Parts: sequence; C-alpha cells; structure tokens
Amino acid sequence: MAALIFPLIVSAQVKLAEAVAEDFSTKAAEKFQQKNDPLLVFVADQMSRSGAGGLEIDKTMTELKKDPAALDAALKYVYQFSDCNRQQLIANLRAMNLQTNNVFPLATYTVNKFKGEAKALTEEKAALIKSGEFATVAPGTPPAAPAPAQPQPATSTAPTGQPVTPGTSAQETSPAATTATAPAATPAAPAADPYDWDVRNIFPLTSPDQLAEKFGKENVAARPAQDLEGNDLGTGYYVFPDTDNEMEVVFKEDKSKLVTFTHEHSKWKSPFGIKPGDPLEKLVKINGRAFRINGFDWTNGGMIDSWDGGAMDKKGVTLQLKANNTGDPKQYDQVTGDKKVRSDQAALKKLDVVVEKVSFQTAPQQ
Repeated sequence: MAALIFPLIVSAQVKLAEAVAEDFSTKAAEKFQQKNDPLLVFVADQMSRSGAGGLEIDKTMTELKKDPAALDAALKYVYQFSDCNRQQLIANLRAMNLQTNNVFPLATYTVNKFKGEAKALTEEKAALIKSGEFATVAPGTPPAAPAPAQPQPATSTAPTGQPVTPGTSAQETSPAATTATAPAATPAAPAADPYDWDVRNIFPLTSPDQLAEKFGKENVAARPAQDLEGNDLGTGYYVFPDTDNEMEVVFKEDKSKLVTFTHEHSKWKSPFGIKPGDPLEKLVKINGRAFRINGFDWTNGGMIDSWDGGAMDKKGVTLQLKANNTGDPKQYDQVTGDKKVRSDQAALKKLDVVVEKVSFQTAPQQ
C-alpha cells in the first residue's frame, strides 16, 4: 500500500490539480483588480520586474490559469512575500479567500518547488525593502476589505482576509498580538505626486488623446519618431519632452504600442525594472543567462542580437547598450565592428557597459 501511495504524493508535489490552480488564479485576479491588496501589489510588481508577467502585466495577472509559467511565478512571489516561511505562506493563501481544501496543496506545491531558492528570495526581498523599491499599495488607494471568514482548522495562525505583512511572523498578525501593542504614531503623508509613473499603465491606452488627458496637453508633444534601428515610425508622442522623464509613445496601425526611454534618472517605473543607465550585469541577471550583443561602432551597434532563450526572449524588449569607458583600445577593439559579442566576454566588464536606450513593444490587438 505504501508503494502505491508514494507515487501519488510525488505527483501532487510536482503538478497542481486543475481545480486548485483555477481557484488560485480566480482569487488572485479578484485581489489584483482591487489594487489595494499588499500581497498582490507586491506579486504583480515582482512579476513585472522579473519579466514573468510580460509587458501587459494586468492581462497576465487576470489570466494566470492560461499561463502555467506565470502562475508558478506568482506563487513564487507569494512565497517570497511570506518570507519563504510555510506558516506565513499558508496564512497569506487563506487571506486570499481560497477554498479551505486548496490551501495546503498549494502551500506544499509552492514550498517544494521553490525551497531551493529561499535564500536568494529572502535576500532579494531584504534588498528591495532597504532600497525603498518594495512595492506597496499606492497612497490614496482605499484599504482592502477583509475577506469573508471561512471555517479554519484549529492550527490557523492568522485571521482570514489579512495578509501577513513583510518582516512579520504569522503570530504577530493575530488579534492577541495586535491588541497587546500600542498603535504607533502615524507620520504625516508626503504630498501626492499628480502623475502615474508606472509604465504598465501606458500600454492599455489607445490614442494620443488619452495620453494628453492623463498627463496634460502641455506635457505631450507630437514629433517624428524612429525605432532604435533608425527606421522612421511616423508620429511619436513625447511625454515630458526634453526632460529626464521624457517618454516616447508610438501608436501603430495594428493597435500595438512602442514605448521608448532614452534618458537616465527618470521617475518612470519600467517593465522588468530595465531603464537607461542600468549596468550590463543587471540585464544578465534579469535574463537568467548570458546573451549576444552587436559589436559597437557598427550597424545597430550595441543592440541586443539575441537573448539566447533567456527570460527576456520574445518579451518585446529592444535594448541598445553603450560603453562608457572606451579609452583602452585593446579592450574596446575586442567588442567593436561587424561581430556578435557575448555579454559574459571579459572585455565588456572593463568598459562599464550600460543601457543607453530601451523600447517596449506590445503585441498587436485582434
């Protein structure tokens, strides 16, 4: 009998039942669309930062069941939000108002799949918090309403509907813990920024008029546009032109959009966290492997030739790189001319290679 049970247990650990995946996908979509759930705000941001959510993250987050890889990534970031702690993970899954009998299979699947990444995920989360890049609910967003209570086993460690917040244990979120601690003084809220700097909210727009409505007519200029290869694209619409926050948007006939950035130090929060000025090492980390670059000082010099099947492959991202340190001919000549250069070539490390320009191309609409 034990021999018959063991394969079933292993199978349950490597593949989610369809009903379990459907339940998680549905509840994640509901929470995400509310825009006020700390857990799903963090998950969506990490999906966008890592590339797992593609360019149109809103669509991905509402259709996780159609993309098993994206669903797995969402579970990984729920695990990361939970400090890679099984009990906190269970508490946060319950807070999503999942069916009670789906929580433990999801927790088991997630822990078994990603426990090998726990150290890296925990360190990344700590770095995000330290740098101020940890995604939080936007100021002014109404708080999430508690989910309807469901009967829970006696071992429950956090109330349903209340995600375990980063850096706390499940026990710290219990009613007993919260009543024992005096509330901290609320600091004065900073002045609200009038603009939405999240690039993913540009992709659903369909016309220049919507850009003008969103950012003000005085902040949008129509000018001739080219892609990074120098091909004419007709009219582009430049938001905050001639400033560090300049963004170029081209609305194409097939209803796709091309969004381009060429300035460093902007406020924009771009897909995958890629922006001008980012070092080559960051791109390698995002892609998950080395990739190929066109040789500098040549046709399409410094552009990504191929992501070599990495995480950024076929994600609609076009990049042009530049070398800041070109004073050593022995090093620079190795990566110039009509050739393909691997991103892990030793010479590139000494040339301070960074992103010069980046474009995000959405898929055509049917």
